[in-house]
Amino acid sequence: MPIDPATLPQLSRVEQINDKLGIEVVSMSHDEVVGTMPVAGNRQPFGLLHGGASGVLAETLGSTLAALHALPERFPVGLELACTHHRSATSGLVTGVARPLHVGRSTSTCEIVISDEQGRRICTAKLTCLHRDTRPDGW
Repeated sequence: MPIDPATLPQLSRVEQINDKLGIEVVSMSHDEVVGTMPVAGNRQPFGLLHGGASGVLAETLGSTLAALHALPERFPVGLELACTHHRSATSGLVTGVARPLHVGRSTSTCEIVISDEQGRRICTAKLTCLHRDTRPDGW
């Protein structure tokens, strides 16, 4: 049985990449996880949103969605992340929306669409997570 989003464990926020990139999860349910990230501070040398930052946003939202479906019996870990970058963003906030494509006992796959403030798609990502029986040390 999937975990209730209200009971998702609070993880340590000390030195986490989400804090460094300014990622905020704004809503979560079993059907979708939504989050935002500022472009400022997450640009590559040519002034555009760094593709790696989009990948971190995608994995953050997709992993959270996987956790909602896998916990507490199993623990999700990223297995594969693929990102297609459609257009650039140079300012403002980008918003990512993760939705499940497949949820099984041992794996889950979701699509994450990242859009700019004008609603234009800048990145489409697909994340597959493995649902493990064991949790990482220290979790």
